[in-house]
Amino acid sequence: MRIARFSIDGNVAFGAVEGPSAPGAEADLVLDIIKGIPYADFELSGVKVPLSKVRLLPPVLPSKVVAVGRNYAEHAAELGNEVPDVPITFFKPSTSVTGPGDDIAYPSFSSEVHHEAELAVVIGRMCREVPRERVKDVIFGYTCANDVTARDVQQREKQWARAKGFDTSCPLGPWVETDLDPGDLAIQCTVNGEQRQLGRTSDMVRSVEDLIVHISEAMTLLPGDVILTGTPAGVGPLNVGDEVAVTIEGIGTLTNKVIKRG
Repeated sequence: MRIARFSIDGNVAFGAVEGPSAPGAEADLVLDIIKGIPYADFELSGVKVPLSKVRLLPPVLPSKVVAVGRNYAEHAAELGNEVPDVPITFFKPSTSVTGPGDDIAYPSFSSEVHHEAELAVVIGRMCREVPRERVKDVIFGYTCANDVTARDVQQREKQWARAKGFDTSCPLGPWVETDLDPGDLAIQCTVNGEQRQLGRTSDMVRSVEDLIVHISEAMTLLPGDVILTGTPAGVGPLNVGDEVAVTIEGIGTLTNKVIKRG
């Protein structure tokens, strides 16, 4: 099931996306409004609105985004790095999250901002120290993400809080797909229609299961929290005016435009 979060007439709700999943079929999609929130058992209201009549929002509002660096060997190599012995994890604050169709504001303190297409895992229940055999029980679903990075700041400051945590640096969307096997999905990033990244989740050094076990050893994960699983090779610059799109097989496409930060 595809679960979207949206606004209509000043109200915010969740809805189940119904209709064809083929690219370009968005005009035929409708949302069946969910009663309550989707993390527990929920009911569909039967009240349906066309997707074209609503504004899609970030599909979740995470208390934290836990991201993983250098989880694709070719991406690590393209930046001159080794694959780490243990996962490199870092946080993107909740204020970095933005939704499908929203603008990415180019930060004033950087002159080299890069796209990073990623599979995002959405947590569905509070959990800690999750055993490997229970990982699937704590996952709500999956969505597209762009780990937008001020690369020059990352290299200069040697830690990643500002480089990866600035406002609008974490686009998520367009919705959460709850019925998906993340083991071997195509991930693509285009800029102005030109392909920049193309990889598969099967190339991840550490799987979704590995990452959730590792991260939950240290911290409690809450419903709606997001884990970014790393990016394949091909990262590159974004400029003001660019349109960047992240497409993941079985989920859909997340599109954002880059603007000058006001």
